[in-house]
Amino acid sequence: MEYRKLGNTGLDVSRICLGTMGFGRPGNEMFPWAVDEIASEKVVKKALDLGINFFDTANIYSHGDSEKFLGQALKKNANRDEIAVATKVFFTPSDKPNQHGLSRKAIMTQIDKSSTRLDMNYVDLYIIHRWDYSTPIEETMEALHDIVKAGKARYIGASAMYSWQFEQAQAIAREHNWTEFVSMQNHLNLLYREEEREMMPLCEEENIAVTPYSPLASGHLTRPTWDARTKRSETDKVARSKYDTDETNDMQIVKRVNDIAEKYHTSMTQVSLAWLLKKPQVVAPIIGATNPDHLEDATDSLNLQLTREDVNYLEELYLPHKVVGAYTKEETDFTR
Repeated sequence: MEYRKLGNTGLDVSRICLGTMGFGRPGNEMFPWAVDEIASEKVVKKALDLGINFFDTANIYSHGDSEKFLGQALKKNANRDEIAVATKVFFTPSDKPNQHGLSRKAIMTQIDKSSTRLDMNYVDLYIIHRWDYSTPIEETMEALHDIVKAGKARYIGASAMYSWQFEQAQAIAREHNWTEFVSMQNHLNLLYREEEREMMPLCEEENIAVTPYSPLASGHLTRPTWDARTKRSETDKVARSKYDTDETNDMQIVKRVNDIAEKYHTSMTQVSLAWLLKKPQVVAPIIGATNPDHLEDATDSLNLQLTREDVNYLEELYLPHKVVGAYTKEETDFTR
């Protein structure tokens, strides 16, 4: 395993991050394809065996079960001082007042609930899951700063927003000498590269660690055909909304991934991740594994070095896509 500093910090994280959105009660209304506590622990143990020390979850995943399963597995199998755990705040299943968003009240409540579910005294990285148009960003940044100073989080990060929003938050933090974001968890893969227009250059300029979610485009970059008969593909409406509208052109890119995989006698997964890992600010793609075998294939991508010609071949057919992840004030469907 390779390790890198998380942006402009001293925190060492593995170059593959285990995403645990798929941990939860099987058949739950949010993620019917989730795997139970026993299966989740097997995935975590495999990750640790491979040298992965970076784990990502969120308070909303399976309504908190993801945090619970991850925390239990790490407590049994890992040294807390060696691992880095990230969780997120914004969404909750409740539509009652003060239960979600990025108000001071919501943030202070949710960090304590996440810590309890994880059974940890602190999280290493606390990420705002979306931008909150209904709360002043000054209130959000001060609350996050206070959480860091209270020892409940070591660092803070952001996810899925417009670059102007990210820079505004950073500028306000600098103005008040508050804690700044050290990472950006954004939507980035060979089928969705809109982040390359503004967010990626911004992160490179300011040495912000990029930890892309959906690095394999919900499985589309792992197989030479578009359709797959899996429980997730049949039930994950969010994944279908991300990618199915651009299937015709994107399938040509998928075929090129397969071409490069055949060239190097390797898997499409490794090619897709090797492309991401070649980008300077990408510290660790988030691999949402529910099967231990998936992690071994992912970590092997660290050994694949693509040439400039390979990268050009993979990238040249890309066409602009509708923005997915960041949302405007008028949009109401925030789920990913």
